[in-house]
Amino acid sequence: MQTRAALLAPGDPAPGFVQRNGAQPRFTFDGAAGRYLVLCFYGAGAQPHSQALLAAVEARPDLFDDRHAAFFGVSIDPADEATGRIANRYPGYRHFWDFDLSVSRRYGLVPETASAAAGQVSLHRLWVVIDPTMRIIAVIPFRDDQGDIAEALDLVAALPPPDRHAGFEIMAPVLVLPRVFEPDFCRKLVDLYDATGGEESGIMRQIGGRTVGVHDPSFKRRRDHTITDPALISALQARILRRVVPEIAKVHQFRVTRMERYLVACYAADEGGHFSPHRDNTTTGTAHRRFAVSVNLNDDFEGGEVSFPEYGPRSFKAPVGGAVVFSCSLLHAVGKVTRGRRYAFLPFVYDEDAARLREQNARLAEGEGSAEPTQRVGTGTSPR
Repeated sequence: MQTRAALLAPGDPAPGFVQRNGAQPRFTFDGAAGRYLVLCFYGAGAQPHSQALLAAVEARPDLFDDRHAAFFGVSIDPADEATGRIANRYPGYRHFWDFDLSVSRRYGLVPETASAAAGQVSLHRLWVVIDPTMRIIAVIPFRDDQGDIAEALDLVAALPPPDRHAGFEIMAPVLVLPRVFEPDFCRKLVDLYDATGGEESGIMRQIGGRTVGVHDPSFKRRRDHTITDPALISALQARILRRVVPEIAKVHQFRVTRMERYLVACYAADEGGHFSPHRDNTTTGTAHRRFAVSVNLNDDFEGGEVSFPEYGPRSFKAPVGGAVVFSCSLLHAVGKVTRGRRYAFLPFVYDEDAARLREQNARLAEGEGSAEPTQRVGTGTSPR
């Protein structure tokens, strides 16, 4: 059987996927980026090779601690779940229930026509070692002498700290732009929030083919005030157009023409304000988003900094009125606010092609931003 996995090589992007595991019905694999990931397609836990590798892996909590590395096993045998012989163990060890073969098929380890319902499935069993940016380090097929187990573990043990996987510390590909908003304008936005309060902010999830807004305080805790005053919206657009859009054009050669989501967000220490690692464009209703803009409106708080786990633990706290601008595809998080409140203005920007995609997908979305009209902000250059 010729497999796609045979074509995967170091430097290739690791295919992303969503699958059920012992803890979550829909676990997004690339959300685990930021440390080394070991994805092991062992097939069935009852097989002697699988038992040997699982014992060897679980004997190395020094490696699989969710900081240096995390182990993800992939089972296609329903008995592994039903009997409880395979289970997640924290930190460091998780298993996917790939009973529909969707993950195995995505990695080319079973024929495209393979069906779990047909019974016996021919699986090409192997290890895939992945770097913190979701690029493949090594593909190690199973061997009859089980030598693949030591090879995989020795490789993970020899890897440098995750934030130096490239040989040195690398910078997240983000823009940090001071002086986007004036201090008085920031104060005006903070006062607006304090006068009106905010509503609990949700997250977007793909459920039953639709993008749905849900609340999960363990994943995100923030309150938002939506701005509706046309004059204030115009003032916000003008500053983004003059001070952010030209930089995106210069650095990324991308012409922003649209902007959405006019809100003041508040991460409060007394509520445990935070936002766990996520990407901003992974659902049908958010696929049009191209760049996120995070403008800090104050600095009298601790914690609450923006970080990009794929590129190391470094976090960013822009000055008052300053922005951190980044691709919506980047995994990012907001650390827990430990003192005070962090106020921020958090729009998304995109172009005409993305606007058409947004309109096309609108019927499949509900929740945050789904009913908000898209608004033009210019032609991608600063006005003269």
